[in-house]
Amino acid sequence: MTGKVDARLIELKLALPSAPAAVANYVPYVKSGNLVFVSGQLPMRDATLHYPGIVGAQVTAETAYEAAKLCALNPIAQVKEACGGDLDRVTRVVQLNGFVAGRADFTDQPEVVNGASDLMVAVFGDAGKHSRAAVGVASLPRGASVEVAAVFEIA
Repeated sequence: MTGKVDARLIELKLALPSAPAAVANYVPYVKSGNLVFVSGQLPMRDATLHYPGIVGAQVTAETAYEAAKLCALNPIAQVKEACGGDLDRVTRVVQLNGFVAGRADFTDQPEVVNGASDLMVAVFGDAGKHSRAAVGVASLPRGASVEVAAVFEIA
């Protein structure tokens, strides 16, 4: 039987990727009590980086918004694994931290990270509303334009 959140993903025509493996000396997520802390996720699909580059130079803010949406699917995949495949156990998206690799004069990080925030609310409804940070950085791993880390509360 498909859960409510899985049905919502289907309704939104969003394919959840397999939870990406860690690429260095860390774990993709940590469960502590009823919280799941998901490590930073890049805009990856099928082990391929999408939307690489510096926002405001090689990547537009609109394209980076799409990168943030793709990034956000990966924490959902991680929390699904942490919940034994049952996304209906997610009671709240507690926090998102978005990192945007941009030119020194690029200041639209909040609009870019909205890609991830909008996706969480679309998928989880009111439970997807969260606190967050949208931070500009000089570069990100593998040349990614955006990275998103997340904290979820689960039942």
